[in-house]
Amino acid sequence: MKSMKALFVIAALTVSSLAMATGGGDKNFNRMEASRKVSMEAFQVAQKQKAEAAVAQSKAKAANSTNG
Repeated sequence: MKSMKALFVIAALTVSSLAMATGGGDKNFNRMEASRKVSMEAFQVAQKQKAEAAVAQSKAKAANSTNG
């Protein structure tokens, strides 16, 4: 009888862990992480372009003030 109870407890724990593992949490986390990475790269590219535009604009102003 004790071995039957032990087997039942082991089976219950195994089934519950399998049920939790199939919830798809890992897939969602990986998808969110990939989306975060893509958005951060896009943000960095936009910031770099903004900085380059500011530098180009300041150089154009400097060139215009020396020519003027």
